[in-house]
Amino acid sequence: MTPRERVLAVLNRQIPDRLPREFKLTSPLMEAFTARTGSDNPAEYYDLEVRDVFFSQPDDMADFSRYYPEGVPPLLNPAGWEVGEWGVGQVPGSRLHFIHIEHPMKNLTSLSELKEFPFPDLTRPERHAHLESEVEALHDRGLFVIGFMEWTIFEIAWHMRGMENLFADMVLEPEFATYLLDKVTETRCFQAKRHAEAGVDMIKIGDDVGTQRSMLMSPETYREWFKPRHAAVIRAARAVRPDIPVCYHSDGDCWDVIPDLIEIGVTVLNPVQPECLDIAQVKKEFGRDLVFWGGVGTQTTMPFENAEEVYKTVRRNIDILGPTGYFPCPTHVLEPEVPWENIEAYLKAVEEYQTNA
Repeated sequence: MTPRERVLAVLNRQIPDRLPREFKLTSPLMEAFTARTGSDNPAEYYDLEVRDVFFSQPDDMADFSRYYPEGVPPLLNPAGWEVGEWGVGQVPGSRLHFIHIEHPMKNLTSLSELKEFPFPDLTRPERHAHLESEVEALHDRGLFVIGFMEWTIFEIAWHMRGMENLFADMVLEPEFATYLLDKVTETRCFQAKRHAEAGVDMIKIGDDVGTQRSMLMSPETYREWFKPRHAAVIRAARAVRPDIPVCYHSDGDCWDVIPDLIEIGVTVLNPVQPECLDIAQVKKEFGRDLVFWGGVGTQTTMPFENAEEVYKTVRRNIDILGPTGYFPCPTHVLEPEVPWENIEAYLKAVEEYQTNA
């Protein structure tokens, strides 16, 4: 099987020649990987099956200086201060995905001010004209391609407004919250449509709505404010390709809204974090409707078990969540404390599973 055929078999609950693999590394582990292998691309070195495609970054950035009248926050390093196309200010931390965020909308007090905000324009052809050729080139190599829209609606909205402000707006200023979330949703619908037109094998949306122990918001709040908007993004993709698989990402305990995700058309759940969810119960309750992508704990298994234990845990997780309809991989980017032997044990466990199943 080609890598793409292997992943498609998993999505169709068929038995591939072997299960596919995926992992991503923080910067210190990337340095360790390069020192060990001489390569700077783990996906290529290990022949991993999946590649993501994205809209390109803008050539020109809007001026967000009016939203930061105080300038660079005094406790931050000005050399690392960046403002992205959504106006979110951030300074990278010492660990790849750990960042300090500044919210450009934190001081807005009226809907008229919000309507003046320079939202990014992803409809410009230079942002997405490359997608067809990029997807075709990856397909020519036999790879599975995901159109990824990180921080789809909730997360990018609270990055811009501030989480406490956004939740307060939902109660006290619903018109403000509605306008903000609808503007983001409009952009994401366009992205989903273009990904589907470009021929990606799956679209991936994601908003973290779970904590370690429970939902970050009530299920009722999710259903009122975010479920209809996630549904709209999925509809936009399926208006182009009715059968396109849809993956939803949420860290933490999202149990209470899994039925809602299924109802709006999600077919793949990621990352199924075993520290927060009973994976056997997830499989029992939702295995007929969902394919599971993840399941290997990055808070427990990968950093703190030894290589032999990692091997056994990965195989046990495949027994529980699979072997059909399951893509076994770490639930998040691998942190610096993960021993390299554990990464190799994960790869070995997945590669050998079908032979010994």
